[in-house]
Amino acid sequence: MPEVRDIICTSCPLGCRLRVTLDDGAVTKVDGNSCARGKPYAESECLNPTRTVSTTVRINGGGMLPVKTRDYIPKDKIFDCMNALKGITVTPPIQIGQVILKDIFGTDIVATRTIK
Repeated sequence: MPEVRDIICTSCPLGCRLRVTLDDGAVTKVDGNSCARGKPYAESECLNPTRTVSTTVRINGGGMLPVKTRDYIPKDKIFDCMNALKGITVTPPIQIGQVILKDIFGTDIVATRTIK
């Protein structure tokens, strides 16, 4: 029996309401997308959901540095990623884009601000 999921697409600013039909673990139909990005988004979201993680790490001497994953990570690894960052403290200077933590779940954690 096919499964039907209703999701909201976040690939573009339109926020289309998608109706996704899955059969035997495969996406067989996507309805409701207004642009070409809707179908790939629906397939990814239903079969292998991923997210970007944005958070902060401590700066030696005080304050917080905003960081994010360079690429998407599996949605079920978000809390593991956050736990790995919990104990990280950086020492300035830090450049925007500088790798703070290398190769976590196939991507790097990078600084999103420059600290002098």
